[in-house]
Amino acid sequence: MVRSAMRPSQIILTAMAITLAGCSAPGDPQAGGADNAASGAVGAGTVSAGGGAPAPDASLDPESANAASSPITTAASSDRTPLSCAADIGTAAAERLAKTCRNVSPATRPPCNVANSCAIMQDEIARSCALFDGKGEPMAGCGPDPKGMEAAANVVKRYYAALNARDYDTAWRQWGNDGPPNQSLDRFRAGFADTRSTQVTIGRLTPGDAGAGSVYQTIPVKVDAVLADGSHQRFAGSYVVRRVNDIDGSTADQRRWHIDSARLKAAQ
Repeated sequence: MVRSAMRPSQIILTAMAITLAGCSAPGDPQAGGADNAASGAVGAGTVSAGGGAPAPDASLDPESANAASSPITTAASSDRTPLSCAADIGTAAAERLAKTCRNVSPATRPPCNVANSCAIMQDEIARSCALFDGKGEPMAGCGPDPKGMEAAANVVKRYYAALNARDYDTAWRQWGNDGPPNQSLDRFRAGFADTRSTQVTIGRLTPGDAGAGSVYQTIPVKVDAVLADGSHQRFAGSYVVRRVNDIDGSTADQRRWHIDSARLKAAQ
């Protein structure tokens, strides 16, 4: 669904592999602009959002999509105006998320504001927590293992949550500093014009692989897309997310997980 001017449903059906040339993720996001995305729990779960993207060589066992956590299903609106975090999850919950974001972020102008999307704050938290060197306990708000496979799965959840909240900039940047290969933010945003909502279920995770200075994690998914006319299209496949190993000189953006490639195929 990315890397093309086609609509998401068309792109998903191509089941093309997408591989990023680089491994960096976004730099310091700026405060401002009200965007949104629901907070996805780690592990197996479901997040609704507009559209979906493909992922690489990984089989999906339909039985592996366990129910370790309750599905998260927030319907996307036909209104294309970005949704604030306060409007999405409530002011109190949004304030707690913003506080965590401010506590962990080293940025001078972190986007830790309830008027912004939940997704952009979660993105800043993930970027900040990627600095954890594995010694001692990670900062409060970073989870038990900021570099583990559940943190990797959260990239896919955050991607769909951002799309669901129409925070296309944050969704685009889940692919890395320059977004999906050969696709501008405007083309990426236009690709979701005919998608009303998409429900994504994360399957069972297994340990990833390491090689050439990077760590890779496969995230099996099932997708149920609802188009503008109310019809459904279902897909199964996987994403591969990647991060640079903790090597000297690597930045927080390089050490954080980002989507590296994706492949989905039509399913019943």
